[in-house]
Amino acid sequence: MCGIVGFSSSHLLQEDRKTVLAEMMDSICHRGPDGEGRVFSGKAFLGHRRLAIIDLESGHQPMFSGDGRYVIDYNGEIYNYLELRQFLVQQGVRFSTHSDTEVLLLLLLREGKAALRRLNGMFAFFFYDTQTGDWIAARDHFGIKPFYYARTENEFIFASEIKALLCHPGVPARRDEFALQQYLTFQFCLGSRTLFEGVRKLEPGHLLVGNGSQILSDECYWNTNYQIDHYHTEEYFLDRLRSNIEDSVRLQLRSDVPLGAYLSGGIDSSLISVLASRFLGEGVPMYHGRFAGGPEYDESEYAREIAAFSQGTYCETVPSPSEFVQTMPELIHMLDEPVAGPGVFPQFAVSKLASRDVKVVLGGQGGDEIFGGYARYLVGYLEQALKGAIFQTREEGKHLVTLETIVPHLPVLKEYVPLLRQFWSQGLFEDMDARYFHLLDRTPGISSLLAPDLAKKLDRERLFEEFREIFNRPDTASYINKMTHFDQKTLLPALLQIEDRVSMAVSLESRVPLLDTRIVDLVTTMPPPLKFQGGRTKHILKKAVRTMLPARVIERKDKMGFPVPLKEWMKEGPVREFVADVLLSRRSLERGIYRKEALETMIKESGVGARPLWGALCLELWHRSFIDAH
Repeated sequence: MCGIVGFSSSHLLQEDRKTVLAEMMDSICHRGPDGEGRVFSGKAFLGHRRLAIIDLESGHQPMFSGDGRYVIDYNGEIYNYLELRQFLVQQGVRFSTHSDTEVLLLLLLREGKAALRRLNGMFAFFFYDTQTGDWIAARDHFGIKPFYYARTENEFIFASEIKALLCHPGVPARRDEFALQQYLTFQFCLGSRTLFEGVRKLEPGHLLVGNGSQILSDECYWNTNYQIDHYHTEEYFLDRLRSNIEDSVRLQLRSDVPLGAYLSGGIDSSLISVLASRFLGEGVPMYHGRFAGGPEYDESEYAREIAAFSQGTYCETVPSPSEFVQTMPELIHMLDEPVAGPGVFPQFAVSKLASRDVKVVLGGQGGDEIFGGYARYLVGYLEQALKGAIFQTREEGKHLVTLETIVPHLPVLKEYVPLLRQFWSQGLFEDMDARYFHLLDRTPGISSLLAPDLAKKLDRERLFEEFREIFNRPDTASYINKMTHFDQKTLLPALLQIEDRVSMAVSLESRVPLLDTRIVDLVTTMPPPLKFQGGRTKHILKKAVRTMLPARVIERKDKMGFPVPLKEWMKEGPVREFVADVLLSRRSLERGIYRKEALETMIKESGVGARPLWGALCLELWHRSFIDAH
């Protein structure tokens, strides 16, 4: 796990670019405290910060081929590197280190971009030919590792974090106005767009081919497969799922440094923690975060049960309101872009706790998007069942969920009554894409907050069309596949951005075993009724692992999702003062994004626990950290 930066040109680079490279590397020193390397090859300058996980003694980067012609600048882990190494040895390839970096380098030398189909891992890399100036840049299948880039007339510039790109004189810190609309709508940006004008992110499962400063092609080398497998039985899918999950955890435990696990008390992190203990033995450290604001903010009873069940070592942190005030400006700077909800704050606190003991931690990220774990999927199907019963429609060809089958699972929605109220106030019984857009769209909740000029600029038609382009993938005939597909391509990379930043900010490597292509391809090709039977969230996963976990954890209906007691904290004290000082400051109000009166009302009545005000706080802190500071 590391940080990479660099730039490539069609012309000889000036000497002053060496200083620029050094500044870029310094800006991400937290990603690699164990070493650094630099390459100056005339038309390309590459930099690397190393967090040593595998082959601690060698494996330094950027790494050259034996003849000195090719060089790779790489961030991540190739989990199946031992199997790939053995394959290459059988082909007569010779190695000089025991690192996964050399395996990737020599595989690329042998197979070019076709090598990507063999990789099981999380990665972002820049592979460069010093003779021709040709290069390949690639990002892993799900976007676990980041790769940002920008272009000037003469240079292609890349980095693991946007803040490094902004060290380059050719990359100004300017807000992308349509990206702002996307953020206000979804709380993340779609596709390759970022909140910074001219800065793009390489999309998951994509590679760029280029020469010098030019991008010659942007190719998708992997995509989810939704061709339904009607030939195999449920027992086959259950056996394969168990086997794939177990093998993914086994591979991701490969490390030359100590490992631990994130443990929330939900099914995903519990499963990973239990399997890690099974492979490593008792005593695996398991890290949990909770709040002192009451039982609705405390899942520790489930986390403790799992730790005891698996003979792990339970470790917890209880973040305070004062920590929130101290942490938020730093956290937004670390994130590069504001995304998602308040859970990022305790997630950062848990990462800090884990970093005291270990350098690698495994978590359950991705389970909701793969297996259908979000309550809004149940909301969508509740409406689908009502529509089918009233109008006798069959949008999916066959009713996946009926009113009779969905009723036993509705207690999950007890905490989502406000969402139901808002959802059913508009667009009831529309097409699937319009209905899911309503479930995700946050603009109804912020329309009263926005300054009139900005509210008029919201291009809802364009926003909906860009949403539809992703949602209506032709082979996702089922509603559950359409919903999970959209979330896998948009929300999941945003959550993985958080996963990467909150761990790397404290020099900790985070691994996510459920995001293995073997698991995802198996689940996406399952007949939809197996995955979401009767509207039961994560049905197939719960059935597959029911003998691995305590029944009380599998059957939970009070999933929390790391809630933060911000409403309580906003009643009085440091959090209220902090939020008011930030949002009602002169520079905040002069940005022309929010109305002063609306913000005052939200601070007084709702508290920052409301998503709109949380989004406003993050956006203002982002402006201060990046736009104002450059």
